Order: sequence, then C-alpha cells, then structure tokens
Amino acid sequence: MGTSPVIAINHVSHFFGRGRLRKQILFEICANIYPGEVVIMSGPSGSGKTTLLTLIGALRSTQSGSLCVLNQQLKGASTNDLVQVRRYIGYIFQAHNLLHSLTARQNVQMSLDLHTEIDRKVAYQRSIDMLTEVGLAEWADYYPPELSGGQKQRVAIARALVSRPKIVLADEPTASLDKQSGRDVVELMQQLAKQQGCTILMVTHDNRVLDVADRLFHMEDGRLHTQNPETMIMTRHHPSS
Repeated sequence: MGTSPVIAINHVSHFFGRGRLRKQILFEICANIYPGEVVIMSGPSGSGKTTLLTLIGALRSTQSGSLCVLNQQLKGASTNDLVQVRRYIGYIFQAHNLLHSLTARQNVQMSLDLHTEIDRKVAYQRSIDMLTEVGLAEWADYYPPELSGGQKQRVAIARALVSRPKIVLADEPTASLDKQSGRDVVELMQQLAKQQGCTILMVTHDNRVLDVADRLFHMEDGRLHTQNPETMIMTRHHPSS
C-alpha cells in the first residue's frame, strides 16, 4: 500500500506490575492501520484489547517495541509530544464519561477547549452543528442524567468527532445499548468518520456490527491476529439456532 499508516505497531509488548508480580499482557504486537480505515478489534475480556487501545491513544507509556501514531514515535516520547498526539485523537468510552454538571453542548465543546486557536463562538457553533449531525439538536441544553443511554453515547460520539480528529478510538461503544441503538451508533460513527476522512479503531464484543469494518483484528491471550471480514460476516449471518 502506497499510503503511510497512521498507526504503525511493531513488536509491542506490555507488562503490568514489577518484580515477581510482573505479568505480560501484550506479546509482540505488529499491525499497520491506514488513513480512513474502519478496523474492529474483538476478543475475550482480559485479552489485552483495552491496553492496546490506551497505548495507541498515548494514554499509557509504550514500554517496548515501536509504536508510531501520526508520524510520532510514542516510545520514549516526551509528555508534551504525547499531549500533541492526543489533540488529533477522538476517544469514545463504554461508560460515556460525560460530565453530569455540563449540558450535552458543553460536554461536546470541551473537546474544542484543547484547541486554543478556535474562537469561542466558532466552538459553540461547531458543537451545535455536531449535535445536529448525531440527531440531538433539540437536546443540546439537556444534562446527561436527562438523556437515554443511546443519547449519551451520541453525545460521546459528537464530543469525539467535533475537533475533526485524524483517529477515533472507541472502547466497547455499544456495550450499554440495545440492538438497534448499538447499530445506529456504529453506523453513525462510520458515516461521520468517512465524511471527515478519519481512521476508526473500535474494540467490541458485538458481532452484529462487524460488517462495518474494512478489517478485523482478533486479540487472544495478548496476541493479535488479523481476520478476513468476509469470513467473519458469513459466520455472523449463519443461523445459530
């Protein structure tokens, strides 16, 4: 492929703990993810998916191997370099991580506060526009406790995408949603990301959304395997009972 990867992972291992309690979580992970790709990573709980996501998101230090995100080597990077990388990454968490004391619009606008070059009035309007994109225009002044699970997750998506990131990292974004809401949320992420030309890496246990992926990764016991989307989708549509 002629395009350079936005995420280049080369022999990344990761350990938790020290001394006799030191435990290896990731084993020699290698993968490239390219601009505009939607990649879904599945696998059992405790297999290392979230750990890898936090390493890519510069939320955790890279211990060994090489991890290059947006042309920045994260291993050995300074705190300032890591902060710069984070500015171009949108995060969507399973638990929404919305601030209950802020309205939906204020939660979304928080993402733009990192970008001091954006005027406050512009930030306000972009937040409203983004909530409109996710179908929540009339809910902009509501607080998270007044919103349904699906609406909260849409606010979280709006917050992740409002700064027009180059990468979106989503950790179990459909876990707390019913089947239809989960489907809507993932299709919305896919559509908005394609419009903005950003790359999505999503961790999920939800086999019902695998068909939005360009590629599938499977994590098992800290080791990463690439899977063929066609095979997985055929399995997904096979009647189970």
